[in-house]
Parts: sequence; structure tokens; C-alpha cells
Amino acid sequence: MQRVEDEIARLIKEIDYDEVTRLFEMLSGGKRLRAKLILKIASSSPEAPLLAAIVELIHAASLLHDDVIDEANLRRGMPSVNATDGSKTAVMLGDILYSKAFTELVSFDKDVARVIASSVTALSKGEMMDVKMADEFNYNEDKYLDMLYLKTATLIEAAAEASAILVGKDSTSHALYGRNLGLSFQIIDDILDITADEETLGKPAMNDYVEGKCTLPYIYLYKLLNEEDKKRLVSLHAQPLNEEDSSWIKMKMNEHKTIEKSFELAAKLSNEAMNAMKDDSELVSILQTMIKRSY
Repeated sequence: MQRVEDEIARLIKEIDYDEVTRLFEMLSGGKRLRAKLILKIASSSPEAPLLAAIVELIHAASLLHDDVIDEANLRRGMPSVNATDGSKTAVMLGDILYSKAFTELVSFDKDVARVIASSVTALSKGEMMDVKMADEFNYNEDKYLDMLYLKTATLIEAAAEASAILVGKDSTSHALYGRNLGLSFQIIDDILDITADEETLGKPAMNDYVEGKCTLPYIYLYKLLNEEDKKRLVSLHAQPLNEEDSSWIKMKMNEHKTIEKSFELAAKLSNEAMNAMKDDSELVSILQTMIKRSY
């Protein structure tokens, strides 16, 4: 991973603007899931560290824009750039990271570049869908999963597919692995938003629902509630939750086992990905570690 960190540092230095360097150093690198995936799949390629650095810049840019859209003050437990330096600066930093990533991407084989570039269009579309869907309570599971794929899973899918192309591996099975890894990863994140505490999350618990996001546990719950309780759940959508409201939602989720049902879907997607990569113990291990983050 040090080779990836070195490439990221080089790319940021090449931008040649101290303000960008300062702001980028404020960002937490996170799990570097996409970079680790690329290094494992394309370990024999000398181009893999640069491709991983490009994808991490794209991911960082998307998070900067996401924090502005969500008006989030924290990212991974640290103050967000929009909180410390304003939304305009956060958007422009994101634009610079996107632009630098694409500048480097054009040096790759056209199929590799196409896969990564297409995923950026898809994740931007997913972000827009997420904003639109927050306007009202969404109880459509398929619609939610479509948005989740575009916003979160598509870049992980592209990282796996592009790195497979880089070293001549089966790109279709690797893309399936990346897609399902991304979806199950986000479903587990959605569950943790409800079950984990603020200290663990680095942001307020149950913040998704306050922001208007109806994740799977809420969608499943809506379908199982009586009419009176449905009205109460919908009335709390995109509103600040007091302790009584939060406890009531958690009590109903526990009663109807909607957390468990959401986890079952994450496990099903994870198992499909493991079957696609059953001969690669390292990729299987990534999935097993991810699924253990559960509630």
C-alpha cells in the first residue's frame, strides 16, 4: 500500500498548489478498500499502484461533494472540508481531484480508462438519485438498490474489472465480485448507522433517516407495520429524532427483525461474490472481513 500512498502524494504534489496539499492532508484516507482490491487483483502489473491512486482520488472527490450535499460536518470522525473551509472550497477541491485523476487515466489502455470513466458518470448519477429520493419516504426496495449500486458499488466494481483487464484476468467475474462487494459493504454500513453509537460511527447515529435516506431496514419495516405505525414512521422521515422516536424505531425494527433481514441480503450478495472468486483466497478474505463488521 505504501506504493499507492507514494503515488497519491506525487499526484497531489504535481497539482502544485499548497492550498490543495494542505486540504488533502486533512482528509482521512479511510480503508483504501478500492486500492487494496486493485493491488490484489493486478499485483503483477507495474501500473497497479498508479491505477489504485487514481481511483482513490476519484473516491476522495466523490466524498467531498457528498459532504457538501449532505451538509455533513464530520467525515470519518474528523471535521469535513466544507465544515472547516466552506462548501465552495470543498467542491473546488473535489473538482481538482477529479480532473487530476482523469489526466492520469488517459495514459492507460482505453478499456481500463473506459471502465473507470464510466463508473464516475454512474456514481454522479447515483448521487443525484440519492438527493431526489430523499425528498419523500421511499419504500421501493428495487429503486433503493439501483441507487445504491450507482452511488457506491459502481466504483468498486470498476476497480475490480479494470485491474482484471490490466493483467488479462476474467473481467466479468471480477466485476461481479466488485459489484456485490460494494453493495454488501454499503448495506452493512446502513445497518451500522442504526446499530452503532456516535463514537464508533464518527457521526450521529441514525443520521441516514434524519437526512431523508430510507435504507433497507426502514423499507422492510414500513412494509411490515400496521397503518397507524406506518404513518408515524413516515412522519419522522427527514426530521430530527429525539430519544423517544429513535427508541421506537429501533424497538419496531427489533420486533420485525428488519436489521436481520437486511443483513441476510448483504450475506447473500457476499456469498455470490465469494463463489465467483472461490479460487482466490485473498479476495474471499476481503469479503469475510467486511461482513464481520456487522451489528
